[in-house]
Amino acid sequence: MPVAEPVTRQRAERLEARTTRENKNLCQRAAELEGRTLSDFVVNSAVEAAKRSIRETELLALTVRDRTAFVTALLGSAPAPNARLRKAAERHQQILG
Repeated sequence: MPVAEPVTRQRAERLEARTTRENKNLCQRAAELEGRTLSDFVVNSAVEAAKRSIRETELLALTVRDRTAFVTALLGSAPAPNARLRKAAERHQQILG
């Protein structure tokens, strides 16, 4: 759900975009349905899309980094088998062949 910027924050920066008449009319209609100005609707929609894009990209990067760390930890730092494990492996070999 879009969240409007706090009223106390001054809007001093500008964004400009060229679009088709159809896209402008579509955004204008959506803005009217939400009881907002076209500028407010477009800016808030862009901000929400930007936040979502950043969040998804960061999640993807985190996932790759975590997967790499997990595999490295699994493969790279396995301790040598202790006497109990070796004995169990021998028993397994004797029983199952």
